[in-house]
Amino acid sequence: MRFHIRDAWRLFCGLTAGGLLSPAFAAYTVKDMMAFAPKQQDVEYETPKPEEYAKCKVEVERKGKGSGWVVLGPAGQVLRKFLDTDGDKKMDQWRYYNQGVEVYRDIDTNDNDKVDQSRWLNLGGSRWGIDQNEDGRIDSWKVLSAAEAAKEAIRAMVAGDDVALQLVMVNAADVKAIGLNPQIGAKLIESTADAGKKSKVILSKSRVLNAQAKWIRFDAPMPSTIPEDEEKATGDVQVYENSMATIELKGKYFGVHMGELIRIGEVWKLCQIPQPIEDNGTIETAGGILMQPLLAAASSAPNVGTSPEVEKLLVELQAIEVKLGDPKTDAAAIKTLMARRADLLRKAIELAESDDEKMLLTKQMIDGYALAAQMGTFPEGASDLRAMELDLRRRGPKSVLVPYVTYRRIQAQYYVDLQQAEKDKAADVQKEWIKGMQDFLTEFPAAEDGADAMLLLAHHEELSGKQKEATDWYQRLVKDHGKAETGIRAAGALRRLELKGKPLVLSGPGVDSGAVDLRSYRGKTVLVVFWASEYKVCEEDLPQLRAMYQEYKPRGFEILGVCLDSQKETIKPFMTQHRMTWGQIYQPGGLNAPAAMNFGIVSLPTMFLVNADGIVVSRNASVQDVKTALPALLAK
Repeated sequence: MRFHIRDAWRLFCGLTAGGLLSPAFAAYTVKDMMAFAPKQQDVEYETPKPEEYAKCKVEVERKGKGSGWVVLGPAGQVLRKFLDTDGDKKMDQWRYYNQGVEVYRDIDTNDNDKVDQSRWLNLGGSRWGIDQNEDGRIDSWKVLSAAEAAKEAIRAMVAGDDVALQLVMVNAADVKAIGLNPQIGAKLIESTADAGKKSKVILSKSRVLNAQAKWIRFDAPMPSTIPEDEEKATGDVQVYENSMATIELKGKYFGVHMGELIRIGEVWKLCQIPQPIEDNGTIETAGGILMQPLLAAASSAPNVGTSPEVEKLLVELQAIEVKLGDPKTDAAAIKTLMARRADLLRKAIELAESDDEKMLLTKQMIDGYALAAQMGTFPEGASDLRAMELDLRRRGPKSVLVPYVTYRRIQAQYYVDLQQAEKDKAADVQKEWIKGMQDFLTEFPAAEDGADAMLLLAHHEELSGKQKEATDWYQRLVKDHGKAETGIRAAGALRRLELKGKPLVLSGPGVDSGAVDLRSYRGKTVLVVFWASEYKVCEEDLPQLRAMYQEYKPRGFEILGVCLDSQKETIKPFMTQHRMTWGQIYQPGGLNAPAAMNFGIVSLPTMFLVNADGIVVSRNASVQDVKTALPALLAK
C-alpha cells in the first residue's frame, strides 16, 4: 500500500479532528505509515521489519500552531514525522530518520499537495534540491557541497541521467552570476557542454566506472580562493583545484579525477566531466582552467616571442573582458565594449604567427558573440556573427571556420528572435530556424555539427506529423552516421515508423527478475507503453489506463510497460503508488536504453497497440485511441 499526499492528509484530519486518537485513526496502522517513502531515492533511512511493527507506535505532535504525527520505533526512536507546520490544515513536511536523527525531508511550500523541495540533513548530508515543476526530479540545487556534487555527477554518469549530470556542471548562467572573465567562462562552458554525450564516450572506454561501481569518498586539497584583483571574476571565487573521488569495484579501489570545482553561491559545480583512472593507471584529461594564468594580461612580463604591439592588444582585451563579465555593466556599455573587443581580436588575428593561433583567436571571437547573444546580454551578437560569416566566406570559403560560424549564427539568431518575437510570431521564428538548419546541412553535409542538426530536424518533422520528411532525415542519418549514437537512434525511429501492420518483437529484463517477452502475451490484445516517472504526462494518463485495465482485462486485454527511468530504485515505489499492476520491462539508460534506441523513441509516453496475433494496429496510440479501438479488437 502506498499513500498519495492527499490520502495522507485525510488520514491526518481523521487523527486530529476527534482528539488524539479519533475513530478514523484507529483504522490505520504502523504498516500504513511505513508505506510513505521519500520523493528522492538516494536516502538511507530506518525502516523496521514487519515483525517489529507491533513494537512501534504513532503519537500526535503539537508544537505552536503546527501539528502532525510521529512514528516511533521498537526502541522508542523517531522513525517518521508527518507535519502541518503552519497550521493551515495541510500537510507540508514529510521527515525521515535514521537512528533517531533526521536525514531527509520532503517539503510542499505552496500548499498544493505536491513536493517541491527535498533536503538531506545531518547524517544524510547537506543537499537541498528544488523540484520547480513538481515532477519528482530535482530541477536545480539550492545547496550542494563539493563532495555531494562529485557523488551526484558519478551517480548520474553511470545511470545515464544526462539531465542530472548537466545540473552539476557549470553553465552560462553560473558564469554570468559570478561575473567570470569571458575568456575563462567560454572555456568552462565549452568544457561542460553536452555533458551527457561526453560522459557516454568516457564510459564506453572505461573498465572501472560502471553501474556496479560504488561511491567511497571525495578527496581534495584545501579549497583555493582566487581574489577579485586577479581579474578572473568580479569578486572572490572559491575553487577546488585538483579533486579526486574514490570508487570501489569488485573489491578493488579506483580513483576518478574530478578536476576543478567552483562555488556558485551555496552550490559547488564541476568544471569538467569526471575521468576514471583506469586499472593500468592511465587517464585522459585536460588540465584545469580556473587556476591557470590569464593569457598575457595575467602577468606583467610579456610572453616570449610576443611583440610589444600584440602584448598591448592582449592587455587591453583582458581589461575589456573583465568589464564584460561584470553584471553591473549596462547594455550601452556592453555594446561599446563588444565592438572594441572585436576590433582588438581582429588585430591580434592579423598579427598571429601561426594558423593554429589564428584559428583559436577566431573561434574565441565567434564563441564570444554566440555566448553573449544566448545569454541575452548582447543580442547584436547574432548580427555580428552574420558579418563574420560573410567575411570568412569571402576570404576562405573552404575553411572549417565557415560551417563553425554558420551553425552558431543560426542558433544564436534563433535564440534572439525567439526572445524578441510576439507570441503569435513564434511559429514563424521556428520556421526560419528550420529553414536555416536545412540550408546548413545542404551546404555542409559533412559538418561536425551535422548529425545533431539532422536529428533535430527529423524530430521536428515527426512531431509535426510529417512522416515522409521525418523518414527522409532519419534515412540520411543512418546513411551518413550509422555507427554513431544519432544514427542508431535514427534506425530505431525508422523501425518504429514502419511498425503498423507488422509483428512487434519486444523483450527484455523484468523490473524484479527474469525476462519479459511479448510473445508470451500472444492471444491477448496488448498496449505497450514506453514511459518514465520523470515525465508528468505519463502520470496523468495512469488513471485512465488503470480503468481500462480493470474493465477489459477479463476479456483479454493486457498492458506491458517499458520503463525508461534513469534509476531503477524509482520504479517500484512509483508503481506501487499508482497501482500499476501490469508487467514491466526495464533496462538502465533512460531514453538511451536498448528498447528506446531500438525504436528511436522521441517523446514519452509512446504507446503501441498490438492485436491478439501480435500485429501492431497503432504505433502512436493515444489513450482515447485505445478506448475507441479496444471493444472491436477484443470482440475479434
